[in-house]
Formats: sequence, C-alpha cells, structure tokens
Amino acid sequence: MQYHGLFWTGLLGTILIVALLFGGKARASQTQPVSQTVSRVASANTKFGFKMLAELNRSRKAENVLFSPSSIAWCLTMALNGAGGKTKDEMMQALETKGFSLQDLNSAYAEWKNTSASIDPKVEIDIANSIWARRGIGIRPEFVETNKKFFGAEVSELDFNDPRALTTINSWVKDKTRSKIDKIVDEISPDSVLFLINAIYFNGKWTRAFDATKTKEEDFTIGNGTQKRLPMMHQRGTYQYLETPEFQSIRLPYGNERLSMYVFLPSKTAGLQSLHGMLTAANWEKWMTQYSESEGEIVLPKFRIEYEATLNKMLIALGMRSAFDPQQADFSAMIRNSAKAYISSVKHKAFAEVNEQGTEAAAVTSTEIRVTSAVIPRKTFQMIVNRPFFFVIRDSASGALLFMGSVVAP
Repeated sequence: MQYHGLFWTGLLGTILIVALLFGGKARASQTQPVSQTVSRVASANTKFGFKMLAELNRSRKAENVLFSPSSIAWCLTMALNGAGGKTKDEMMQALETKGFSLQDLNSAYAEWKNTSASIDPKVEIDIANSIWARRGIGIRPEFVETNKKFFGAEVSELDFNDPRALTTINSWVKDKTRSKIDKIVDEISPDSVLFLINAIYFNGKWTRAFDATKTKEEDFTIGNGTQKRLPMMHQRGTYQYLETPEFQSIRLPYGNERLSMYVFLPSKTAGLQSLHGMLTAANWEKWMTQYSESEGEIVLPKFRIEYEATLNKMLIALGMRSAFDPQQADFSAMIRNSAKAYISSVKHKAFAEVNEQGTEAAAVTSTEIRVTSAVIPRKTFQMIVNRPFFFVIRDSASGALLFMGSVVAP
C-alpha cells in the first residue's frame, strides 16, 4: 500500500478548489449566490481537479501531493483564448469545459475574480494573472485584450535575451504569493515567446481557532510504517461530519463559513490508495450531501508543505496532446505566424501551512509558449577555435564557477 506522508496532503488540491469555488454545500446558507455559469464552470473545474489528482498520484507514488486545480485551470483557460481547431477542442476536453462558449467561460472567470476578494473579511484570496511576451514577437491584440478584460491579466513585453527578464517575471510571482513561492520560471529559452502565469494566494482564519496550549507532540505513522513525532492540534465541538466504512471526513470552516477545509482520513483497513480510487467528481458531489452535525474531537497535525511538478505528461494523458506538439499545435489566435507556436511546458508550484489559527496557501502555474527556430530569425556566426583559448565550467543553478582555464598548447 502506497501512503503519502501526511494523510491528507494528496487531497489539498481538491480542498483548495472547493475553498475557492464552493465553501461546502453542507452549509449552503452561508454561501453567497453566484451565477449559474460560474456554478457550471466550478463543476467543470471540480471534475478536472479530480482527474489531475489521479494523474499526479499515479506519477508521484508514495509522495506528498499538493496542487491547485483552480490555478491550473485559470492559466490554461487564458491560453485557450489563443487556441484554435483541434488544439482548442482537446484543451476544452481536458478542462471538462466542452459545451461552453469562450464568452461564457471568460465571463465566469471575470465574475469569479471580481467577487473573490469580498467573500469573507476573515479570508484573504488574491488571484492574479500575467502575460510576459518576447518583445517584437507579434502577439495578437485581440488575445491581449481578452485576457486583460476577463482575467485582469497584467501584460508586459520584455527583452528575453536580457538576464533581468527572468528576475522580473519571478519577482512578480514572489510578490503575488506573499513570498511563499519565489519563482516559477527557471530559464528563458531562445525559442520562448510567451509565459502565461496565474498566482493564487489564500489566507483563511478558522471560524474556531485551535487552542495552541492543547497542541502536543504525538506519533504519526508515515508511508513506510515508521513513526515520527509531529505537533498535533486538538479540538472538540460540533462539526459537519461524514463517516463511511472507507473513511472519516470533517469540515473545518474559515471565517463566516463560506470557505472550508475538508479533511479525509482513510480507514486503517482501506488505506489512502483505496481512497484515491474512490475520488471522483461523482462521489464528491454525493458526499457533499451526506455530512451531518455531530459532536466529536479532531486531532490534526500542524505542518508546512511545498510541492512542484511539470504537468505536461498529465495533461497529455487527459487528452491535451496537440497543444504540446510543435507540428500540430494551433495557437493562431495568440501569435501572428503561430502555426509553429506550441506549449513547451506547464509548471506548477504550491505551498500550504496549517496551524492553530488557520491555513495559508499559495499556488502558481506557468504555461510557456515556444516557437520553432524558423519563426525567430537569428544571426549566424562562425567560430573557429584554432588558437589559444580560455574556458569556464559553470553551475548555472548557483552561478558557481567550477573550473576555468587557458589552453595554449592542447
């Protein structure tokens, strides 16, 4: 049986999307009304989130998993506005948004962004989007205006050949995540023409905080069966609770209870791997109707976790194939002469910290668009090393110079 370190971190991505979109149907009276279109998009994102969870668990066995389906969906939907033909169809299929018009999708995201900041005075949610373009690449004005209007995207043209461009992009990421994630772009390739980035920051105070004086070090059984000591928070009270032969689940609300965390603890006989097999959008919708008020005690570990993944293989597995293929991708609505433009990578990073006061979490998704070399003309040169020369071997990650030397008589 594979077991992910902290028992529920494999579900944190689902928790994030629920917190941002639903806040839990168990207390619907606490939730302000949203439009039918937003509800439909929320349902689509839930289906997408569970599919992504399955793919991440499949590829990252016996590891902690933390991600934000919302952030990934935001970022890919921005890119969707530049896609056409088969590429657009596959992206919508992967995102579970087949049947939506782009206008409806864009309007739903605009409503979501405009209302998120005022959901709850005790919960801070900041959703930020940006587009970083290679100067002179010929990004289509319609694509830019759509992302500005509906996604509130900040758009900048940079000299990608200037090393400061990388710092500029990552500084934006660090700022929007309150320094919880300091970078998402590791390098800028000569073929890179666009970076589409979404950042989500969440800071929610529990409706009823845990008493820090009751927190104590206790044993926690990790994946390989060994035990480690962790600070465990204790609380008793009345909760929305669900118990089945396979798991126990509790709803822990934030602030005015619109936003909540759902914690799932698999039974000792079932285990987390078995629970993963049950995690589908259909089951989720069913479970959300089955919580009831119960008296009890919750013991929850304090923890801090960081996670990152490149999502190319997972998204391809969900049917988004042509977008990653330089020969088949169609982003003609994004960049002029874009028959050769394609998605080179979708990267995701996430952070979460849970303590007695509440939860702080952040996520960033970056979609990098590249073009084949034929699209960006390059200067040619000839270098014939036929005389004494100097060389350096450098660690590009740290900048450290490992070797340097002069060759006079090889």
